[in-house]
Amino acid sequence: MGYGRVGLALARCIATAALVLFLLPQSKAQTVDVSGRYQCAQAKVRGKVIPCNAAPLILKNDGHFELRGWEGSYMVNGQWVELSDSLIKTRAKIEPGHKIVLRYYGKHGLVEMTYERRVAEMGKTALS
Repeated sequence: MGYGRVGLALARCIATAALVLFLLPQSKAQTVDVSGRYQCAQAKVRGKVIPCNAAPLILKNDGHFELRGWEGSYMVNGQWVELSDSLIKTRAKIEPGHKIVLRYYGKHGLVEMTYERRVAEMGKTALS
């Protein structure tokens, strides 16, 4: 009879532990929220910095983006933002300070566009 009680107590403990583990909320992997409007802060063509007056890069909350009339979807993969549509796929690097750097080969060679998101400070309503 002693083993029966021990077995029953052990079964209750295992069932309780399983129930507690099942009911605990699952922790999800942290994802970086990069959505927002990014202004061109700097452009480099063949290593030379030039004035940047490019259209903004807009990353929407629903996973879509807009850039100079190019529309498609984006996905964050580690330190990269992958931009794609039905024909083209490229990626831009996420850098500290709310920056995204897009590198591509244009008609003048290697181009590096640095886009920066302006974040509102607590208590202020305007973005700076």
